[in-house]
Amino acid sequence: MLARLHEVLVNRLNALGLLCMLALMLFHEPTSMYYYLTIAQLVYIPIVLQQVVTLKNWQRAIIAAGQLAVTLLYFFDNGALSIILALVYMASTLVIFICGLQRFLQRGFTNVAELMIDIGLMYIAMGGVWFFAHIAQMNTGFSPTITWLTAIHFHYSACLLCITVGLLGRLYRSRLFTISAAIIAAGPMLVAIGITFSRVIEVVSVSLYVLAIFSLAMIVSRLRFQLLALLLIQLAFLTLCFTIIWSFFYALGTVTIPSMLQFHGLLNCVLFGGAITLAWSVFVPPTKQRPFTFPVSHIRGHAEANGAPHNALVDDMSVFIDKTAVPARISDFYEQTTNYELTMRVKWALWFKPFAYVYPFISRKIGQLNLPFSAEPQKMESTITRVSQKLDRRTAPRMWQRKINGDTVFSAIYSMHTHKSISYMNIALPLPKSAMHGILALRTDDNKLYITSDAAGDAGTYLALGRYTFKLPLHEYFTIWEEGNQLYATHKMTLFRLPFLTISYTIQ
Repeated sequence: MLARLHEVLVNRLNALGLLCMLALMLFHEPTSMYYYLTIAQLVYIPIVLQQVVTLKNWQRAIIAAGQLAVTLLYFFDNGALSIILALVYMASTLVIFICGLQRFLQRGFTNVAELMIDIGLMYIAMGGVWFFAHIAQMNTGFSPTITWLTAIHFHYSACLLCITVGLLGRLYRSRLFTISAAIIAAGPMLVAIGITFSRVIEVVSVSLYVLAIFSLAMIVSRLRFQLLALLLIQLAFLTLCFTIIWSFFYALGTVTIPSMLQFHGLLNCVLFGGAITLAWSVFVPPTKQRPFTFPVSHIRGHAEANGAPHNALVDDMSVFIDKTAVPARISDFYEQTTNYELTMRVKWALWFKPFAYVYPFISRKIGQLNLPFSAEPQKMESTITRVSQKLDRRTAPRMWQRKINGDTVFSAIYSMHTHKSISYMNIALPLPKSAMHGILALRTDDNKLYITSDAAGDAGTYLALGRYTFKLPLHEYFTIWEEGNQLYATHKMTLFRLPFLTISYTIQ
């Protein structure tokens, strides 16, 4: 523990921040109110940042320049120079934002703990913008004090708190934690919107924030990990439980700004900011996130069927399922696909219809996901062609292209991969400069075949963009069954768990 703390303290970036803070306290007349933000900029943010991100040399240099700029602002009261120094600090927060964005693009909408850390890192840019607005005396529609307090808000309540919740999520996961984390992630923006536009929104958002803080405090009280770090985190959340009530009273209009600064500001600065910074300096829970290792298609852009004809989406369904568990016709459909004809009927969710109405103007041009707005039955023409394995980089790829009245609806390149003894359908939909991938798990039950992206392991919907592959908040649910002499299928899709599309198929 002491060795880790020593390592944190001798880190050049952290040492620079501590020395700058010490210099201000020794050589500048006391302005304790402004130190609430300064200590976060010089000490808290750099220390916590380096517990979750490995910085490159150029990133360290820009963040160090930001620390020096914040320090020099106390000694130079020149309008133009102050603006330049504030710009330097804002640039350093953009570097941290990029760190958060890069972490997100390596993983996407999965793993609540890591997502909270990403959000915290990206929020700091808002703090940098509001700090610049305060120094440059920009007309934000608020008083200079409120502008400065908003900068504090995004350094503490947004950045440091979200990162802390994310690190706690590496240790504990439950439905209550997930809901509380979502409120904490959205809270800073909702509170800011409420302050700007509506007292009702402000009161509601602060009320939800209070409930989330108390829920997390209860969770923290039950955790067991490194003792000193645990005690410090418990102290930090106990402090938040007191200070967040003060925020609630402020939202109701019963507490003034000076009172907020004296009570809320001081306690959050010293007991919350100081406690979590020291806690994560002596102990950082390891991440459980592992990089995605499944193969992705390297084909991008508009895809046309120009290879040799093929007849099957899958060479042998027994790779995925026990073929005796479903009617033979279901396996035959995948193994002799060109022998079958599909008729589809599209049903958009009511909340999604405005976008569904506009989207075809885009989808026709890219020749992908070009679904009709109409709910009328539509007969599909389909072809399957081989795709160069050298170009695609996956096993035995083949393109299934489906059209309605000559217009391409889907151009999906089918492949498969196996990981930890589980075989997945690996389906790529080429898009401009990218490719969407559905990694689908298969199971059988009650003579039906179920195929979904909402399963454990590699399953999911991903976007491959450049060197990044990140998970999307989309899920697909296929159900295929036999009735009489025909096959029927439904394809349901959700966005952030909200159903937005159902496609019904008749397969003859």
